[in-house]
Amino acid sequence: MTTLVETGEEDPVLAVARFTADVAWAKAGADVAEAEISRICEEAENLAVENRWSELVSLLLTSSEMVLSNTPEKDSEAVFSVITNLVSKARSPDEALAMADQIASKVTPNVTDKPALRLRILFNLYNVLDNPYGRFLTFKRAVDFAVNGKVTEMVTPSFKRMDAFLKEWNIAKAEKRKLFLAITNILKDGKSSAKDSFSFLLKYLATFSGEDNQTLGEAKEEAVRAIIEFVKAPDMFQCDLLDMAAVCQLEKDSKYAPVYRLLEIFLTSRLDAYLEFQASNPNLFKNYGLVHEECITKMRLMSLAGLASKASREIPYVTIKDALKVGDDEVEYWIVKGIATKMLDAKMDQMHQHVVIRFFECSRCTERVFGPTQWKELRAKLAVWKENIWNVTRSVENARATNGVPVALQGQVVH
Repeated sequence: MTTLVETGEEDPVLAVARFTADVAWAKAGADVAEAEISRICEEAENLAVENRWSELVSLLLTSSEMVLSNTPEKDSEAVFSVITNLVSKARSPDEALAMADQIASKVTPNVTDKPALRLRILFNLYNVLDNPYGRFLTFKRAVDFAVNGKVTEMVTPSFKRMDAFLKEWNIAKAEKRKLFLAITNILKDGKSSAKDSFSFLLKYLATFSGEDNQTLGEAKEEAVRAIIEFVKAPDMFQCDLLDMAAVCQLEKDSKYAPVYRLLEIFLTSRLDAYLEFQASNPNLFKNYGLVHEECITKMRLMSLAGLASKASREIPYVTIKDALKVGDDEVEYWIVKGIATKMLDAKMDQMHQHVVIRFFECSRCTERVFGPTQWKELRAKLAVWKENIWNVTRSVENARATNGVPVALQGQVVH
Protein backbone atom coordinates (compact mmCIF):
# COMPACT_ATOMS: atom_id res chain seq x y z
CA MET A 1 0.00 0.00 0.00
CA THR A 2 1.22 3.49 -0.89
CA THR A 3 2.05 5.62 2.14
CA LEU A 4 2.67 9.34 2.30
CA VAL A 5 6.05 9.92 3.91
CA GLU A 6 6.93 13.52 4.74
CA THR A 7 10.59 14.46 4.37
CA GLY A 8 12.40 17.69 4.99
CA GLU A 9 13.90 17.75 1.49
CA GLU A 10 10.79 17.69 -0.71
CA ASP A 11 8.24 20.45 -1.04
CA PRO A 12 4.86 19.30 0.39
CA VAL A 13 3.05 20.09 -2.87
CA LEU A 14 5.49 17.95 -4.89
CA ALA A 15 5.23 15.21 -2.28
CA VAL A 16 1.46 15.20 -2.71
CA ALA A 17 1.80 15.24 -6.51
CA ARG A 18 4.09 12.21 -6.31
CA PHE A 19 1.82 10.42 -3.84
CA THR A 20 -1.42 10.95 -5.80
CA ALA A 21 0.28 9.95 -9.05
CA ASP A 22 1.63 6.82 -7.42
CA VAL A 23 -1.89 5.91 -6.23
CA ALA A 24 -3.34 6.56 -9.68
CA TRP A 25 -0.76 4.45 -11.54
CA ALA A 26 -0.20 1.77 -8.91
CA LYS A 27 -1.62 -1.03 -11.10
CA ALA A 28 0.26 -0.05 -14.25
CA GLY A 29 3.56 -1.54 -15.26
CA ALA A 30 6.67 -0.16 -13.59
CA ASP A 31 7.93 1.59 -16.73
CA VAL A 32 4.60 3.23 -17.48
CA ALA A 33 4.01 4.22 -13.86
CA GLU A 34 7.45 5.77 -13.45
CA ALA A 35 7.06 7.84 -16.62
CA GLU A 36 3.58 9.10 -15.65
CA ILE A 37 4.64 9.92 -12.09
CA SER A 38 7.60 11.90 -13.39
CA ARG A 39 5.37 13.77 -15.87
CA ILE A 40 2.82 14.69 -13.18
CA CYS A 41 5.51 15.83 -10.74
CA GLU A 42 7.15 17.97 -13.41
CA GLU A 43 3.81 19.52 -14.36
CA ALA A 44 3.01 20.24 -10.71
CA GLU A 45 6.39 21.91 -10.21
CA ASN A 46 5.92 24.11 -13.29
CA LEU A 47 2.43 25.19 -12.20
CA ALA A 48 3.72 26.09 -8.75
CA VAL A 49 6.62 28.12 -10.16
CA GLU A 50 4.22 30.00 -12.43
CA ASN A 51 1.71 30.60 -9.57
CA ARG A 52 -1.06 28.84 -11.50
CA TRP A 53 -2.70 27.65 -8.32
CA SER A 54 -6.14 26.78 -9.65
CA GLU A 55 -4.64 24.52 -12.32
CA LEU A 56 -2.36 22.95 -9.72
CA VAL A 57 -5.32 22.13 -7.50
CA SER A 58 -7.10 20.58 -10.47
CA LEU A 59 -4.04 18.43 -11.23
CA LEU A 60 -3.67 17.22 -7.65
CA LEU A 61 -7.37 16.33 -7.48
CA THR A 62 -7.25 14.12 -10.58
CA SER A 63 -7.11 10.92 -8.55
CA SER A 64 -8.73 12.30 -5.38
CA GLU A 65 -11.43 9.64 -5.11
CA MET A 66 -8.84 6.88 -5.38
CA VAL A 67 -6.82 8.57 -2.64
CA LEU A 68 -9.87 8.88 -0.38
CA SER A 69 -11.02 5.32 -0.94
CA ASN A 70 -7.74 3.39 -1.05
CA THR A 71 -5.35 5.04 1.40
CA PRO A 72 -5.31 5.33 5.22
CA GLU A 73 -7.37 8.23 6.54
CA LYS A 74 -4.34 9.97 8.03
CA ASP A 75 -2.67 9.99 4.59
CA SER A 76 -5.83 11.18 2.83
CA GLU A 77 -6.25 13.96 5.37
CA ALA A 78 -2.62 15.02 4.98
CA VAL A 79 -2.97 15.12 1.19
CA PHE A 80 -6.09 17.26 1.33
CA SER A 81 -4.56 19.52 3.96
CA VAL A 82 -1.83 20.42 1.47
CA ILE A 83 -4.35 20.85 -1.36
CA THR A 84 -6.76 23.04 0.64
CA ASN A 85 -3.91 25.25 1.83
CA LEU A 86 -3.29 26.19 -1.80
CA VAL A 87 -6.58 28.12 -1.67
CA SER A 88 -4.85 30.72 0.49
CA LYS A 89 -2.49 31.44 -2.42
CA ALA A 90 -5.31 32.47 -4.77
CA ARG A 91 -4.79 35.82 -6.49
CA SER A 92 -8.40 36.96 -6.03
CA PRO A 93 -11.48 36.09 -3.99
CA ASP A 94 -13.16 34.67 -7.10
CA GLU A 95 -10.22 32.37 -7.76
CA ALA A 96 -10.27 31.21 -4.13
CA LEU A 97 -13.98 30.41 -4.41
CA ALA A 98 -13.40 28.50 -7.63
CA MET A 99 -10.58 26.48 -6.05
CA ALA A 100 -12.70 25.75 -2.98
CA ASP A 101 -15.51 24.58 -5.23
CA GLN A 102 -13.13 22.25 -7.06
CA ILE A 103 -12.08 20.64 -3.80
CA ALA A 104 -15.58 20.37 -2.33
CA SER A 105 -16.93 18.93 -5.59
CA LYS A 106 -14.41 16.11 -5.40
CA VAL A 107 -15.02 15.37 -1.72
CA THR A 108 -18.82 15.44 -1.39
CA PRO A 109 -20.35 13.18 -4.09
CA ASN A 110 -19.64 9.93 -2.20
CA VAL A 111 -21.56 10.12 1.09
CA THR A 112 -21.14 6.48 2.13
CA ASP A 113 -17.34 6.07 2.08
CA LYS A 114 -15.54 7.65 5.06
CA PRO A 115 -18.07 10.49 5.52
CA ALA A 116 -16.41 11.72 8.74
CA LEU A 117 -13.08 12.12 6.93
CA ARG A 118 -14.70 14.00 4.06
CA LEU A 119 -16.48 16.30 6.48
CA ARG A 120 -13.21 17.08 8.28
CA ILE A 121 -11.73 18.06 4.91
CA LEU A 122 -14.62 20.49 4.39
CA PHE A 123 -14.03 21.96 7.85
CA ASN A 124 -10.36 22.47 6.97
CA LEU A 125 -11.37 24.13 3.73
CA TYR A 126 -13.70 26.45 5.67
CA ASN A 127 -10.84 27.52 7.95
CA VAL A 128 -8.51 28.24 5.02
CA LEU A 129 -10.96 30.54 3.25
CA ASP A 130 -10.79 34.27 4.04
CA ASN A 131 -13.85 35.29 2.04
CA PRO A 132 -16.90 35.40 4.38
CA TYR A 133 -19.34 34.38 1.66
CA GLY A 134 -17.05 31.55 0.59
CA ARG A 135 -17.03 30.37 4.18
CA PHE A 136 -20.82 30.38 4.24
CA LEU A 137 -21.04 28.35 1.03
CA THR A 138 -18.59 25.80 2.43
CA PHE A 139 -20.46 25.60 5.75
CA LYS A 140 -23.77 25.04 3.96
CA ARG A 141 -22.13 22.36 1.87
CA ALA A 142 -20.80 20.71 5.01
CA VAL A 143 -24.26 20.76 6.61
CA ASP A 144 -25.86 19.19 3.53
CA PHE A 145 -23.13 16.56 3.35
CA ALA A 146 -23.50 15.75 7.07
CA VAL A 147 -27.20 15.07 6.51
CA ASN A 148 -26.62 12.86 3.48
CA GLY A 149 -23.67 11.12 5.09
CA LYS A 150 -25.51 10.60 8.40
CA VAL A 151 -22.80 12.34 10.44
CA THR A 152 -24.83 15.31 11.67
CA GLU A 153 -23.36 14.95 15.16
CA MET A 154 -20.18 16.46 13.72
CA VAL A 155 -21.86 19.73 12.73
CA THR A 156 -24.38 20.29 15.53
CA PRO A 157 -21.84 21.81 17.98
CA SER A 158 -21.22 24.63 15.50
CA PHE A 159 -24.89 25.67 15.63
CA LYS A 160 -24.28 27.26 19.03
CA ARG A 161 -22.10 29.86 17.31
CA MET A 162 -24.59 30.63 14.57
CA ASP A 163 -25.21 34.25 15.61
CA ALA A 164 -21.48 35.01 15.34
CA PHE A 165 -21.28 33.18 12.02
CA LEU A 166 -24.19 35.12 10.55
CA LYS A 167 -22.63 38.40 11.61
CA GLU A 168 -19.42 37.41 9.84
CA TRP A 169 -21.03 35.99 6.69
CA ASN A 170 -23.54 38.86 6.20
CA ILE A 171 -25.71 36.72 3.94
CA ALA A 172 -29.07 37.53 2.37
CA LYS A 173 -32.40 36.76 4.01
CA ALA A 174 -33.18 33.96 1.55
CA GLU A 175 -29.91 32.21 2.37
CA LYS A 176 -30.52 32.54 6.10
CA ARG A 177 -33.95 31.05 5.55
CA LYS A 178 -32.58 27.92 3.86
CA LEU A 179 -29.89 27.51 6.49
CA PHE A 180 -32.29 27.86 9.43
CA LEU A 181 -34.63 25.28 7.91
CA ALA A 182 -31.77 22.83 7.36
CA ILE A 183 -30.58 23.26 10.94
CA THR A 184 -34.01 22.88 12.53
CA ASN A 185 -34.57 19.68 10.53
CA ILE A 186 -31.23 18.28 11.76
CA LEU A 187 -32.02 19.08 15.39
CA LYS A 188 -35.67 18.00 15.51
CA ASP A 189 -34.92 14.29 15.87
CA GLY A 190 -32.72 14.72 18.94
CA LYS A 191 -34.58 14.66 22.27
CA SER A 192 -31.99 16.85 23.95
CA SER A 193 -32.09 19.43 21.14
CA ALA A 194 -35.86 19.89 20.76
CA LYS A 195 -35.77 23.43 22.14
CA ASP A 196 -32.85 24.36 19.89
CA SER A 197 -34.74 22.95 16.92
CA PHE A 198 -37.78 25.06 17.83
CA SER A 199 -35.57 28.12 18.25
CA PHE A 200 -34.19 27.75 14.73
CA LEU A 201 -37.69 27.10 13.42
CA LEU A 202 -38.73 30.46 14.88
CA LYS A 203 -35.69 32.08 13.25
CA TYR A 204 -36.79 30.56 9.94
CA LEU A 205 -40.35 31.87 10.28
CA ALA A 206 -39.08 35.32 11.32
CA THR A 207 -37.32 35.70 7.96
CA PHE A 208 -40.73 35.98 6.29
CA SER A 209 -41.52 39.27 8.02
CA GLY A 210 -42.48 41.90 5.43
CA GLU A 211 -42.79 39.41 2.57
CA ASP A 212 -45.66 39.37 0.07
CA ASN A 213 -48.47 36.83 0.24
CA GLN A 214 -46.93 34.53 -2.33
CA THR A 215 -43.65 34.29 -0.45
CA LEU A 216 -45.47 33.94 2.86
CA GLY A 217 -47.27 30.94 1.42
CA GLU A 218 -43.97 29.06 1.33
CA ALA A 219 -43.92 29.08 5.13
CA LYS A 220 -47.37 27.64 5.79
CA GLU A 221 -46.28 24.06 6.45
CA GLU A 222 -43.48 25.12 8.79
CA ALA A 223 -45.77 27.58 10.57
CA VAL A 224 -48.17 24.72 11.27
CA ARG A 225 -45.26 22.59 12.40
CA ALA A 226 -44.19 25.31 14.85
CA ILE A 227 -47.68 25.51 16.34
CA ILE A 228 -47.97 21.76 16.78
CA GLU A 229 -44.49 21.50 18.29
CA PHE A 230 -45.32 24.28 20.75
CA VAL A 231 -48.60 22.64 21.78
CA LYS A 232 -46.92 19.25 22.22
CA ALA A 233 -43.91 20.52 24.20
CA PRO A 234 -44.58 19.80 27.89
CA ASP A 235 -42.06 22.37 29.12
CA MET A 236 -42.66 25.24 26.72
CA PHE A 237 -45.23 27.81 27.86
CA GLN A 238 -44.29 31.04 26.10
CA CYS A 239 -43.66 32.02 22.48
CA ASP A 240 -44.07 34.88 20.02
CA LEU A 241 -45.76 32.91 17.23
CA LEU A 242 -48.83 35.14 17.21
CA ASP A 243 -46.61 38.09 16.26
CA MET A 244 -45.20 36.40 13.16
CA ALA A 245 -46.62 37.10 9.71
CA ALA A 246 -45.86 33.54 8.61
CA VAL A 247 -48.16 32.28 11.38
CA CYS A 248 -50.82 34.99 11.22
CA GLN A 249 -51.57 34.12 7.59
CA LEU A 250 -53.06 30.84 8.83
CA GLU A 251 -55.92 32.65 10.58
CA LYS A 252 -57.83 33.04 7.32
CA ASP A 253 -56.51 29.93 5.60
CA SER A 254 -59.27 27.46 4.76
CA LYS A 255 -57.09 24.46 5.62
CA TYR A 256 -55.07 25.67 8.59
CA ALA A 257 -57.36 28.15 10.36
CA PRO A 258 -58.28 25.60 13.08
CA VAL A 259 -54.58 25.08 13.86
CA TYR A 260 -54.16 28.83 14.27
CA ARG A 261 -57.20 28.94 16.55
CA LEU A 262 -55.66 26.20 18.71
CA LEU A 263 -52.54 28.34 19.13
CA GLU A 264 -54.69 31.35 20.07
CA ILE A 265 -56.43 29.31 22.74
CA PHE A 266 -53.17 28.11 24.28
CA LEU A 267 -51.66 31.59 24.37
CA THR A 268 -54.64 33.79 25.20
CA SER A 269 -57.54 31.69 26.56
CA ARG A 270 -58.30 29.26 29.36
CA LEU A 271 -59.22 25.63 29.74
CA ASP A 272 -62.92 25.99 29.00
CA ALA A 273 -62.13 27.42 25.53
CA TYR A 274 -59.77 24.52 24.87
CA LEU A 275 -62.33 21.88 25.90
CA GLU A 276 -64.95 23.42 23.62
CA PHE A 277 -62.47 23.51 20.72
CA GLN A 278 -61.33 19.93 21.27
CA ALA A 279 -64.89 18.64 21.27
CA SER A 280 -65.55 20.39 17.96
CA ASN A 281 -62.29 19.35 16.24
CA PRO A 282 -61.44 15.75 17.22
CA ASN A 283 -59.95 14.96 13.80
CA LEU A 284 -57.42 17.78 14.10
CA PHE A 285 -55.99 16.20 17.23
CA LYS A 286 -55.83 12.79 15.58
CA ASN A 287 -54.21 14.10 12.37
CA TYR A 288 -51.43 15.96 14.20
CA GLY A 289 -50.82 13.37 16.90
CA LEU A 290 -52.00 15.58 19.76
CA VAL A 291 -52.83 13.73 22.98
CA HIS A 292 -55.88 15.24 24.68
CA GLU A 293 -54.74 14.43 28.23
CA GLU A 294 -51.33 16.03 27.64
CA CYS A 295 -52.98 19.12 26.16
CA ILE A 296 -55.25 19.43 29.19
CA THR A 297 -52.26 19.29 31.53
CA LYS A 298 -50.46 22.02 29.63
CA MET A 299 -53.60 24.10 29.25
CA ARG A 300 -54.25 23.96 33.01
CA LEU A 301 -50.75 25.21 33.75
CA MET A 302 -51.10 27.99 31.20
CA SER A 303 -54.51 28.91 32.57
CA LEU A 304 -52.97 29.11 36.03
CA ALA A 305 -50.29 31.43 34.68
CA GLY A 306 -53.00 33.54 33.08
CA LEU A 307 -54.74 33.90 36.43
CA ALA A 308 -51.50 34.87 38.14
CA SER A 309 -50.59 37.47 35.53
CA LYS A 310 -53.89 39.27 36.11
CA ALA A 311 -53.98 38.93 39.89
CA SER A 312 -52.97 41.92 41.99
CA ARG A 313 -51.84 39.87 44.98
CA GLU A 314 -53.94 36.81 45.80
CA ILE A 315 -55.89 34.12 43.95
CA PRO A 316 -58.63 32.28 45.88
CA TYR A 317 -58.56 28.49 45.66
CA VAL A 318 -62.11 28.52 44.35
CA THR A 319 -61.05 30.69 41.39
CA ILE A 320 -58.32 28.19 40.51
CA LYS A 321 -60.74 25.30 40.94
CA ASP A 322 -63.22 26.85 38.51
CA ALA A 323 -60.62 27.91 35.93
CA LEU A 324 -58.80 24.56 35.90
CA LYS A 325 -61.98 22.50 36.32
CA VAL A 326 -60.58 20.33 39.09
CA GLY A 327 -61.80 19.12 42.46
CA ASP A 328 -61.13 20.82 45.80
CA ASP A 329 -58.51 18.22 46.64
CA GLU A 330 -56.58 18.86 43.39
CA VAL A 331 -56.13 22.63 43.66
CA GLU A 332 -52.94 22.53 45.71
CA TYR A 333 -51.48 19.85 43.43
CA TRP A 334 -51.77 22.22 40.45
CA ILE A 335 -50.39 25.14 42.42
CA VAL A 336 -47.33 23.09 43.36
CA LYS A 337 -46.98 21.93 39.75
CA GLY A 338 -47.19 25.53 38.54
CA ILE A 339 -44.46 26.59 40.96
CA ALA A 340 -42.29 23.59 40.03
CA THR A 341 -42.51 24.42 36.32
CA LYS A 342 -41.77 28.09 37.13
CA MET A 343 -45.06 29.19 35.65
CA LEU A 344 -45.61 31.35 38.71
CA ASP A 345 -43.74 32.53 41.78
CA ALA A 346 -46.11 32.15 44.69
CA LYS A 347 -46.82 30.53 48.04
CA MET A 348 -49.92 28.81 49.37
CA ASP A 349 -51.91 30.18 52.28
CA GLN A 350 -53.80 27.03 53.28
CA MET A 351 -55.49 28.67 56.24
CA HIS A 352 -57.15 31.34 54.10
CA GLN A 353 -57.44 29.10 51.03
CA HIS A 354 -55.67 31.32 48.54
CA VAL A 355 -52.40 31.65 46.67
CA VAL A 356 -50.19 34.64 47.44
CA ILE A 357 -48.36 35.93 44.38
CA ARG A 358 -44.93 37.28 45.25
CA PHE A 359 -45.60 40.89 44.32
CA PHE A 360 -42.02 42.06 44.58
CA GLU A 361 -40.62 39.35 42.30
CA CYS A 362 -40.06 40.60 38.78
CA SER A 363 -40.75 37.10 37.39
CA ARG A 364 -43.75 36.32 39.57
CA CYS A 365 -45.42 34.47 36.68
CA THR A 366 -44.81 33.51 33.10
CA GLU A 367 -46.61 35.52 30.45
CA ARG A 368 -47.79 33.29 27.61
CA VAL A 369 -47.32 36.10 25.13
CA PHE A 370 -45.23 39.21 25.52
CA GLY A 371 -46.40 41.93 23.18
CA PRO A 372 -47.18 45.67 23.42
CA THR A 373 -49.72 45.15 26.23
CA GLN A 374 -47.21 43.26 28.37
CA TRP A 375 -44.54 45.90 27.75
CA LYS A 376 -46.98 48.59 28.88
CA GLU A 377 -47.77 46.67 32.06
CA LEU A 378 -44.08 46.09 32.77
CA ARG A 379 -43.34 49.79 32.25
CA ALA A 380 -46.03 50.66 34.79
CA LYS A 381 -44.62 48.16 37.32
CA LEU A 382 -41.12 49.50 36.86
CA ALA A 383 -42.38 53.01 37.49
CA VAL A 384 -43.95 51.86 40.78
CA TRP A 385 -40.76 50.06 41.81
CA LYS A 386 -38.71 53.12 40.95
CA GLU A 387 -40.94 55.27 43.15
CA ASN A 388 -40.70 52.76 46.00
CA ILE A 389 -36.91 52.66 45.78
CA TRP A 390 -36.78 56.47 45.75
CA ASN A 391 -38.93 56.59 48.89
CA VAL A 392 -36.70 54.05 50.66
CA THR A 393 -33.59 56.00 49.67
CA ARG A 394 -35.11 59.25 50.97
CA SER A 395 -35.99 57.60 54.29
CA VAL A 396 -32.45 56.30 54.67
CA GLU A 397 -30.99 59.73 53.93
CA ASN A 398 -33.34 61.36 56.46
CA ALA A 399 -32.35 58.78 59.08
CA ARG A 400 -28.68 59.50 58.51
CA ALA A 401 -29.32 63.24 58.83
CA THR A 402 -30.87 62.67 62.30
CA ASN A 403 -28.12 60.35 63.56
CA GLY A 404 -30.02 57.24 62.63
CA VAL A 405 -33.27 58.22 64.41
CA PRO A 406 -36.33 58.34 62.17
CA VAL A 407 -37.97 61.77 62.14
CA ALA A 408 -41.25 60.45 63.60
CA LEU A 409 -39.42 59.28 66.77
CA GLN A 410 -37.12 62.20 67.39
CA GLY A 411 -39.26 63.72 70.15
CA GLN A 412 -39.33 60.43 72.07
CA VAL A 413 -35.59 59.92 72.37
CA VAL A 414 -34.26 60.13 75.93
CA HIS A 415 -30.74 61.59 76.25
